[in-house]
Amino acid sequence: MQYAQYVSVVLASTLKFVGGPITGIAFRLSWVETAACTVVGMMLSVLAVSFAGDVLLRLQQRFRKTAPRRFTRRTRMAVRIWQRAGMAGIAFLTPILLTPIGGSALAVSFNVGRVKLIGFMLVSAVFWAVIQTLLVYQVPGLFR
Repeated sequence: MQYAQYVSVVLASTLKFVGGPITGIAFRLSWVETAACTVVGMMLSVLAVSFAGDVLLRLQQRFRKTAPRRFTRRTRMAVRIWQRAGMAGIAFLTPILLTPIGGSALAVSFNVGRVKLIGFMLVSAVFWAVIQTLLVYQVPGLFR
């Protein structure tokens, strides 16, 4: 059941990016298969959030009972990243600090265009999938 293993890696990386390489090594997939499935998993999250993000933001505003706190530690960090590095910074930090869903939601909240969001996230996903998968597979004793 090779397809079930691929689907498991994809699903693990939709929620937390590093979950893809860890799941891939657990199933003894090759590093190329693991990296490819990890990219697919992140991009599924990015696509889902980018297409449903506007609707989710409107629903949140509609049913929110209290006004959101504007200046929290998290929002200040997000604004600082946005001001310093823009969409490239958000995409770069998404796989290592944020989750694919969190990074995409952050970009949607800054009104980044869908094509730009998907492009930056794809480049970031490929870069970090190769780096993290090779680290997980090549560092002895890390996960084996």
